[in-house]
Amino acid sequence: MTDSPLTPAADVAASVAVDDAALREAMNRVRTEVGKAVVGQDGTVTGLLIALLARGHVLLEGVPGVAKTLLVRAFSTALGLDTKRIQFTPDLMPGDVSGSLVYDARTGEFEFRDGPVFTNIVLADEINRTPPKTQSALLEAMEERQVSTDGVSRRLPDPFLVAATQNPIEHEGTYTLPEAQLDRFLLKLIVEAPSREAEMTVLRRHASGFDPRDLAAAGLVRAASIDEVHAAQRAAARVDVSDDLLGYVVDLAQATRRSPSVQVGVSPRATTALLAAAKAWAWLGGYPAITPDHVQTMLVPTWRHRIRLRADAELEGVSVDPGLTGGLPQSRVPV
Repeated sequence: MTDSPLTPAADVAASVAVDDAALREAMNRVRTEVGKAVVGQDGTVTGLLIALLARGHVLLEGVPGVAKTLLVRAFSTALGLDTKRIQFTPDLMPGDVSGSLVYDARTGEFEFRDGPVFTNIVLADEINRTPPKTQSALLEAMEERQVSTDGVSRRLPDPFLVAATQNPIEHEGTYTLPEAQLDRFLLKLIVEAPSREAEMTVLRRHASGFDPRDLAAAGLVRAASIDEVHAAQRAAARVDVSDDLLGYVVDLAQATRRSPSVQVGVSPRATTALLAAAKAWAWLGGYPAITPDHVQTMLVPTWRHRIRLRADAELEGVSVDPGLTGGLPQSRVPV
């Protein structure tokens, strides 16, 4: 019998490569399925997928009517994950988000009733319309992936992702998200209005009877299992990163802290977030290690919501996105 030309280590590596390819194919199928319901938002769909792989959360910002809610619903349907929607309003209480103790008259005891965060994907609709006290109810859930009530900690389902939406143009009756909560979001994605061609496609679908409330009729099916999601998360975490790339990320972070137009630069949590997002993006592209291009691609969506500009800089028309794309990448790029 002829021995295999592969050594045991090489055999394992080849098997991992095959598994990774199959997982990537499954994640790409997710994007295809979402495209059956949402048109012209490929970048936003990819951002949601990156956040899921990196075990992070997403802040979706866009004017009403650009399919933010439909996008999240279609995304969870394509993954076969449970999802719940929380409509944030000024009178919403923390217990309405995380759950609360309820007295059972039949037993004479208090029992915990799960809140809507006990799901895989939480759609936090118009999160800036509720007071900070209720907004903070999400903090422990987003960071610790658990809810603590009456001294008891209850684990949330895995995977767990919060996709929060907010309207950037309507500020009456809203509450600005505090920096502590903004920092919990891995990515801030801007949901733009579709192009003319994409909007024509949307109208054609509606003219032919498309109902955004009936995703099954639109042909959406589950494209990946929970086990595949967990395996893809582990695979993305295994992507290699060199010390030079780590130094590049740190140099970018320090550049935000030294910039004369910036009042508050990014924190070390932001550097770990950028690293996680870059690894997920590299894995989706089939790269065994992250490159400077992966870091620069994820720089704006990962850091745009973590930087506070000085008031005089804002008056002069300075904005965060151009500063990140134009100024900071001038830091020494590893080759």
